[in-house]
Amino acid sequence: MDTEALDRLAEERVDHRFKGLPPDADGLTVGELTAERRNLFTGGFTTPLLALSAERLEHNLALMETYATRHGLAFAPHGKTSMAPQLFRRQLDRGAWGITLALPHQLRVARAYGFQRLFLANELLDPSALRWIAGQLAADPDFRLICYVDSVPGVELMAAALEGSPRPLDVVVELAAGEGARTGVRTEAECAAVADAVAATSALRLVGVAGYEGEVPGADPERVRGYLRRLVALAADFDKAGRFAGVDEIVVSAGGSAWFDAVADVFAEIPELSVPVLKLLRSGAYVSHDDGHYRKLTPFNRVPEEGALEPAFRLWTQVVSRPSPEQAFANGGKRDAAYDLDLPFPQVVRRDGTEHPATGISVPALSDQHTWLTTTPEADLRVGDWLGLGLSHPCTSFDKWPLIPLAEADGTVVDYIRTFF
Repeated sequence: MDTEALDRLAEERVDHRFKGLPPDADGLTVGELTAERRNLFTGGFTTPLLALSAERLEHNLALMETYATRHGLAFAPHGKTSMAPQLFRRQLDRGAWGITLALPHQLRVARAYGFQRLFLANELLDPSALRWIAGQLAADPDFRLICYVDSVPGVELMAAALEGSPRPLDVVVELAAGEGARTGVRTEAECAAVADAVAATSALRLVGVAGYEGEVPGADPERVRGYLRRLVALAADFDKAGRFAGVDEIVVSAGGSAWFDAVADVFAEIPELSVPVLKLLRSGAYVSHDDGHYRKLTPFNRVPEEGALEPAFRLWTQVVSRPSPEQAFANGGKRDAAYDLDLPFPQVVRRDGTEHPATGISVPALSDQHTWLTTTPEADLRVGDWLGLGLSHPCTSFDKWPLIPLAEADGTVVDYIRTFF
């Protein structure tokens, strides 16, 4: 990674582009504002304001590093969750093999900050993007990109765009998670045809197989493990047939945020192949976790002895209207809070420097800039209170906030996380 480029993020000026930051900080650099160690609650920040817990972020990073090491997995966390190069750096510092991404723009962000090992968990057929990749491969011998392929026409389009590239692009055949699933080759016979198409071009090099078990129809432990065993068997069959000739490792990759325990179990069964196997896990939502969807789905619920992730986001809003004893409104909405999987969860009410639980408060709806609140008689909520909300789905939380305060438990802001969506 390019540490100088990452450090230059601190030179960006604070201004109207960044929601929730103190108006009197305009003109300061991010580094200067960080050095002031302002407090979320007394330092001039305005609501709505998304904050990331410094302690919980560090806990989650350490937990997944330990988990991957314990299970003999290489880890390429999905960067599309945060699109935050500062967090990519922390993930690599915690032992990650590289970063997973999904789109050409995301690759460009990662390369702008010097990240050297990237895994594109998607098909890529855009000729302009492929020509840019060819230039990156030519200019930097240490840069490695691995990309999905799932069709013969797709391979042909990639080969045409990459013609003349001095280095082949490494690819893995994506095995679909089943009929009706998302992308990927549906049958093993079709996988072999795609592999043959790769072998017929000098612009691509087959290095492994991959897939996404989160798309298994009717996913349950048995079905997910069945799909993952198909993926492992495909790698073994390809190896036996000599399809990985010339590679020094075979890549077998899977792993979202709901079934990485199944990935660990099945990848432990991978037989000895002709060269070492890179068992690459790609879970991404762990970095901030959440208070809804992933709290319910995390594999740590099934294996509590391995630890537990902690939700690291909180959206602070202010109660701006209390029209009746049964209703109130806060000033955050769809532009500020994830709402695609679950609505926000009221957690705490803050008033005069103290907090109490958000008892009797629920969120029935969001408008663009308002949180609708239903209150029961036991709710202690007044106009002017700050209301802390838990969120569901990290990916659609990060993408609404270009600069996110990283705060310690007492509210002291120790860093600001820049995102690029």
